[in-house]
Amino acid sequence: MKRVRYRYSVANMSSNVRLTAWVRGDVQGVGFRWWTRARALEIGVLGYASNLDDGRVQVVAEGPREYCERLLELLRTAPDTPGQVVGVADLWGEPRGGYDGFAIR
Repeated sequence: MKRVRYRYSVANMSSNVRLTAWVRGDVQGVGFRWWTRARALEIGVLGYASNLDDGRVQVVAEGPREYCERLLELLRTAPDTPGQVVGVADLWGEPRGGYDGFAIR
């Protein structure tokens, strides 16, 4: 995969969105959050990926809608994800800001 970095400014936050995705399957303890972080940085979105107590991984990403849609597509269909993704639920909203990069929590 070609590494491409995109940047966007706070000045155009109104054109940005917030994606919250909950990934189910064998996604904890297999490097899934690190893989997600790498994809998010390549695409150019801000946010984080964190393990949930119920075995899912929560991904929060903010940026241009097309970038967030690309990340969601990768979460659902990329053949090289660590572990095994069974399903992904998503919720779209207004960006809240406050992220500096893409973190693992």
